[in-house]
Amino acid sequence: MARRRTKRGAQRTDLSGGFDVVVCGASFAGLAVARELAGAGPTGAGGAPRVLMLDRYEIGERQTSACAAPTSWLEALGLTASVRQTFPDLVVHTPYGSSRYRLPFTFSTFDYATLCGLLDDQNDAVFETAKIEGRDGTTVHTDRGELSAPLVVDALGWRRVLAGPDGGYQPPDAPLSRGLEVHPGGNGDDLEIWFDRSYVPAGYSWSFPAHDELRVGVGSFDPRFHVKDSTVRLADDLDVDAVRYQGNWIPHRLRPAAEDGIFFAGDSAGHCLPLTAEGIRTALYFGIACGRELRAVVEGRSTREAALRRYAAFSASHRRAFESMLLLQRLVPRLPPPVLWQVIRAVGTKRLVDWSFGHYIAIAPPSFAGGGNSNGRPPGAGGQGMRAGLEATPQSG
Repeated sequence: MARRRTKRGAQRTDLSGGFDVVVCGASFAGLAVARELAGAGPTGAGGAPRVLMLDRYEIGERQTSACAAPTSWLEALGLTASVRQTFPDLVVHTPYGSSRYRLPFTFSTFDYATLCGLLDDQNDAVFETAKIEGRDGTTVHTDRGELSAPLVVDALGWRRVLAGPDGGYQPPDAPLSRGLEVHPGGNGDDLEIWFDRSYVPAGYSWSFPAHDELRVGVGSFDPRFHVKDSTVRLADDLDVDAVRYQGNWIPHRLRPAAEDGIFFAGDSAGHCLPLTAEGIRTALYFGIACGRELRAVVEGRSTREAALRRYAAFSASHRRAFESMLLLQRLVPRLPPPVLWQVIRAVGTKRLVDWSFGHYIAIAPPSFAGGGNSNGRPPGAGGQGMRAGLEATPQSG
């Protein structure tokens, strides 16, 4: 299917009309939803569903995170060409000492534009740039017209734009963390984080190497704590330049994944793990789950109401894991720094690292990426179905 890209000026023609699926947001979650709809169509009928994916920005244009994820997830989705650097260890620093964890799996930093392009290649949706302004029912209002579809997805981020006037978040009076990072040139060998209250009273700092650049930043669990000065000081302490800023609000509480006939995925549903603020893996995970439910509807194997109910239940079944992580997020800043260091050092034994990080990866396991319908996607699409993926997922933190 031909894809129209960013339109400017007179080319920003009216898009008003009806579609089968409208996916609002074209970053990790939205692209994962669209991926699951590739090749979908009514059983025994010709023609694919009309899937429209919208974003204010071009696909891959606007990076908003440090862009690191478990390597196994990137492998499962065929995204390894985006990898910049891979790490077997995590180094945790405190003012009292440092501990090196040999992880039971590796993390990789990746190039955002490349990864988004690779994911985009795995769908056959039409993409358009437009500003999403709200909705009435399942009619989405944009600066390029009114778009109607029985299946509408909000993957627009923490603002939860399609939730209606009372459903959105407004920082700092919301369960949001805040993060800011800089991208100086440079290189490093280790994935590093700091629990140092001289940078942030409640939160942590990081340095994620990505081949020829460093991603250095500070995240605060308290949205009222401004992190720019701390980010600049961390960069100075690491002897790198504070250049190429990027920042974002980060949800740290799970929200309903289906509401008033709308599907929510990624940050709009709070699909970001508390404490670690890891949201890429979970955006892909829940985006895939959402896309599989939508596929069942467009292929006539389910109804919209059943899909909303099943997807909402799937997301909510992870609440215990998310709440366990949130409890840890609240506990860590309350521990006296010497006690926190002793805990970090004690957890660094191989047995405890394997146990804790094994449970952590199981919240959104990479095996889920291969457990979908056989739909003609690139290699990696299996046939287990969402139920198999759910049953294989421990629901504890």
